Amino acid sequence: MRFALLALSVFTLLLNGYHPLAEDGGLYVAGVQLTLNPALFPHYTVFVSEHLHFSIFAPVLACLVHLTHLSLAWVLLLTDLFSLWLTFYAAHRILQRTISNEAAQLAGLCLLAAFWTLPIAGTSLLLMDPYVTARSLSTPLSLLAVAFALDDHSNLRPLLISALCLILVAAFHPLMAAYAFAFVLVLRLARVRQPALAYAILTVSALALAAVLQTLAPTESPAIIAAEKSRYYWFLSQWQWFELLGLAGPLAVLAALLTRYRKQPDPPNTAAATLCRACIAIGCIATLVALLFAHESSRSHLVARMQPLRVFLLIYAIMTLLLGATLTQLALNASQRLKSHALRTALSSLPAILIVALAATMFYVQRQTFPASDHLEFPWRAQHNPNPWVQAFLWARDNTPPDALFALDTRYVNEDGEDAQTFRPISLRSALPDFSKDGGEAAITPSLAAQWQQGATAQTHLSTETDTVRDPRLLPLGVTWMVLHAAAPTTHPCPYNNGVIKVCSLAPTHP
Repeated sequence: MRFALLALSVFTLLLNGYHPLAEDGGLYVAGVQLTLNPALFPHYTVFVSEHLHFSIFAPVLACLVHLTHLSLAWVLLLTDLFSLWLTFYAAHRILQRTISNEAAQLAGLCLLAAFWTLPIAGTSLLLMDPYVTARSLSTPLSLLAVAFALDDHSNLRPLLISALCLILVAAFHPLMAAYAFAFVLVLRLARVRQPALAYAILTVSALALAAVLQTLAPTESPAIIAAEKSRYYWFLSQWQWFELLGLAGPLAVLAALLTRYRKQPDPPNTAAATLCRACIAIGCIATLVALLFAHESSRSHLVARMQPLRVFLLIYAIMTLLLGATLTQLALNASQRLKSHALRTALSSLPAILIVALAATMFYVQRQTFPASDHLEFPWRAQHNPNPWVQAFLWARDNTPPDALFALDTRYVNEDGEDAQTFRPISLRSALPDFSKDGGEAAITPSLAAQWQQGATAQTHLSTETDTVRDPRLLPLGVTWMVLHAAAPTTHPCPYNNGVIKVCSLAPTHP
């Protein structure tokens, strides 16, 4: 199985791609870059540094760069591979406690590999990301905590290991640690004599706590509210029907699995049933809290900011493992009752065929998600990225002064062909806060909301406006350079233009 875990890690990387500076990966990498070189990003530094106060992610990666003498790009790739292996290791520890058949265990791991980048309902999270963030380490550590929490409650050692894993999760990602702790608590309560009563008390306690937090939270400014409302996924009323189905579907699957496990009360099935009950219970509690307290019209959005539905990340991971393993076990058991060798082979092969088909589908989805970028953005390919946006960002890195301040369209990461590649870590230059990514930072850190709103507003429709509209917005903020669409009207000098994107100077002269 050791070789299988390593092979699955490499396969998952090749299947789901690697985009280290895209989406949230770019936000975390900028923090590591700032830790390595505090002179970077001299303007609006707080949008890079704020999250560094709550996580050891950036210091740990910066330390690895110093200790290994490798470039940050190589450290990120190796960290990604390690997080892949650690996730499969943790998942295997869960399956060892819930599924007795080794072939079924392997099938559960393979389904996890296929579903690696599956969206978690409408939470704006993926099961695992094709880049490195604090979640790359907090998720496998959370799964390890769950695995050891499944062990005999009379044995102190597994509980201590589970607690240690939760402490490490908190060090990397405090918010995800809170939900990992809640999950482990619910899992332990599933073993008490009256679990229904324990769950009822826990539900009332969670709702009471949410009510107190919402009542005591201070009234928010218009800028804070604007930042919070920019995160549509905080509010169930903004979700699409298929996103809502993403909440109900996994709970229904787990309920069906629970029905099967109850019929066979041997130790593995008992542990699997306990795990299913815990998933269903905490999923229902989180959904109820979100329904009652995460409203756009609320005076305060403190509960919405805590994003209780993030606990579904663990629910999805566990559902995937148990579903893949159980379907394989059912197919193997059914095939043994058939007399025809051909039919036995066909039936026992069905789970593998299904997993391969799902993996191919997910590969296609990933290619459509990053169509203008290499599927695997390895360090040795960094200078040859085909993405025209990345090419413009690299030119800015090599041809503009370190203290330059850039403006880009406020939703530039959502542009067709941009592939959510983030400007700061690629260009190593400061930028005004944007709507899409910096808005998330402002939403969870209210002190940044006013700066975010000012910068995001100044960059609205940047490429469609004229200089007479842009300049009065940007110059008072100290902007010295702009990244515009190639066809954007401007009289300012644009020393770089690749036919899709151009880089223009707002200063009287440029280097």
